[in-house]
Amino acid sequence: MKAFIAQISKKLGLNNFGPGILVTAAFIGPGTVITASLAGANFGLALLWALLFAVLSTIILQEMTARLGIVTQQGLGENIRETFSHPVARGIAILLVVSAIVIGNGAYQGGNISGASLGLQSIFNSDNANINQWLWPILIGVIAFMLLWTGQYRLIEKALIFLVSLMSLSFLFTFIITQPNLAELFSGLLLPSIPDGATLTVIALIGTTVVPYNLFLHASSACQKWKSPDELPQARKDLYISIPLGGLISIAIVSTAASAFFGKSIAISSAADLAPALQPFFGDSARIFMACGLFAAGISSAVTAPLAAAFALNGMLNLNKSLDDIGFKLIWMLILIIGIVVATSGYKPISIIWFAQVANGILLPIITLYLLWIMNSAKLAKYKNNWKQNALGFLVLAITLMLSGKSLISAFGKL
Repeated sequence: MKAFIAQISKKLGLNNFGPGILVTAAFIGPGTVITASLAGANFGLALLWALLFAVLSTIILQEMTARLGIVTQQGLGENIRETFSHPVARGIAILLVVSAIVIGNGAYQGGNISGASLGLQSIFNSDNANINQWLWPILIGVIAFMLLWTGQYRLIEKALIFLVSLMSLSFLFTFIITQPNLAELFSGLLLPSIPDGATLTVIALIGTTVVPYNLFLHASSACQKWKSPDELPQARKDLYISIPLGGLISIAIVSTAASAFFGKSIAISSAADLAPALQPFFGDSARIFMACGLFAAGISSAVTAPLAAAFALNGMLNLNKSLDDIGFKLIWMLILIIGIVVATSGYKPISIIWFAQVANGILLPIITLYLLWIMNSAKLAKYKNNWKQNALGFLVLAITLMLSGKSLISAFGKL
């Protein structure tokens, strides 16, 4: 597998990408696919501005974590543990990270594996209930296990670059086939508006892009790849290519759903509805491309979610963060097993997803505040935040606080 992935990456010219693509792989999962699709189906192109804001916010925060990881050669978890040395502050931070990222990622991992499985079902036109419920999720789990078990960051990175490339081509080709109205597209991007009933969809679009565990994932993966502050320009270049690519994918999904479903009284309630529903409008090619994109989105997120949980927990608890360490592997194995169990059970884990939503709603602004505090510490010397970076960071913090409040109100409303 290692030689195959390396050869494909070299031929496609993918070796210039780095940890930024892991962030893209993480936030473009089945949850993003269905959220973006519902935004397009229900509100057309009117909410594209929310995606643009989310991409810019992600770039602001992820640049800080990449800089932090490279300069300190430590992940965000280690830096939080060292900066907040008071036992109570440290204990609260550890509790939040363990509950929201480890348990939350376990819940979302079920969605990642289920989404990838739905893509395979559509590609192979499978209608066998046993195969759909058991074979595809287990196969996705085995592929993710094999990649993570190698313990080799470069191999995992190249595999995810390949999957994100497949996902990008799939969704962008579907976007081209559906031929959206470009005037409406640019209007939706540049003229913010919130149609009636769209508030929660705006929150969801931003929330699926600005993801708390990506801050841990990026800092740890950046210090795996780059060892000197002199390499910061490479890290920024990687980030400025990878994150906008994720934004383009999300925009393509919204536009595709808007072309297919907006104003046509066609309901979609899950990712399973997307690929087959495109066929009557745009032919079998659009369905296949969408299915391939859904598969790639699911399996790439199925690899990054356990990896992020392991980086976060090992950093907070001061454990070995080497990818081939058995303790590190046991953490991602737990997340992977939870995901497989959820995906094969047929049970909709509403209470678990509710907990994950509440935990992440609390975690994002707190982790953003921790990050801003650390990025102004003396240990970063000349690499600490300047006033512009702080201004942008605190703007993102203020908006995430508002969104978290609305998210928590929505989550408690489900009780």
